[in-house]
Amino acid sequence: MSGAVGVFIPHLGCPHRCTFCNQNTIADTALPTPPGKITGILPPKDAANTELAFFGGSFTAIDRDLMKAYLEAGQAYVKRYGLRGIRLSTRPDAIDDDICEILLSYGVTTVELGAQSMDDAVLTRCERGHTAEDIETAVHCVKQTGMALILQMMTGLPGDTDAGALMTARRLAALKPTGVRIYPTLVLRGSALAKDEGYQPQTLEEAVVLCKALVEFFDREHIPVVKLGLHAEEGYAAGELVAGPYHPAFRELVHGEIYLERAKTALTGLSGAVVLTVGRGRASQLAGQRGQNRKILAALPGITSIIIAEDTNIAGFDVVATGKI
Repeated sequence: MSGAVGVFIPHLGCPHRCTFCNQNTIADTALPTPPGKITGILPPKDAANTELAFFGGSFTAIDRDLMKAYLEAGQAYVKRYGLRGIRLSTRPDAIDDDICEILLSYGVTTVELGAQSMDDAVLTRCERGHTAEDIETAVHCVKQTGMALILQMMTGLPGDTDAGALMTARRLAALKPTGVRIYPTLVLRGSALAKDEGYQPQTLEEAVVLCKALVEFFDREHIPVVKLGLHAEEGYAAGELVAGPYHPAFRELVHGEIYLERAKTALTGLSGAVVLTVGRGRASQLAGQRGQNRKILAALPGITSIIIAEDTNIAGFDVVATGKI
């Protein structure tokens, strides 16, 4: 997944506000960035591997003239600084063949579709305003152009279940996207969900367990999970997060649980001092938050100590265990 230079356009183009949404909180801004301000954005250091990304809103549902003004400004910025292209997100019911032709003409390289769920009952309860069939139709439009396609899904939505989320994952995987984003539902101040007294958000533990299953599923399907939960740097204005399974290192928690389970399996039949080897950059995930996984593994019967190493030849979540030499 490319890096991104962000242009924030919260709620712009959205025909209404979904029950879980308050993009002003996530973007920490109430007003969209005007097209004329794009030229003043500082260029990235690694331009060739970076996209200009329009975050928030439903880009292709914006007034057509304004949409083209954003695309023209974005295209000029991309050409000036040598960026990889333009990324944008939109609603599944706001894209068709004509829109895709426009996007291609301005150098759009990635389209993200906010699917959220493939259960029509859940989509209706969240007031999404589109169906699962709309998602499939939109995917076909995007994929036939050659643009990269990222599909977004959420867990813990009103009316959804763990089984429903796994069904959504299977149906999204069948559409063969370039990647997926997974967001546990958070209750944000100012959202309709914050006023729904009957809604029970996931606990952090529940979200981690479900997302572990989702990440492992997409890993088996060879579909990258490009984002898992909101990153710490996105943050929230003080007091805006009302409830829900937010953690500043949510991806690390989920990956840590995957590695812990696989390390236990790899240690079967071994004793004494053991070296656990994972892929490059994955040692901290195996060690776990505050080294908790390492402590758990070192306390297993027959294990005296755990050393964690990295090897560029090891892929994915694989863990190789060997006796210490």
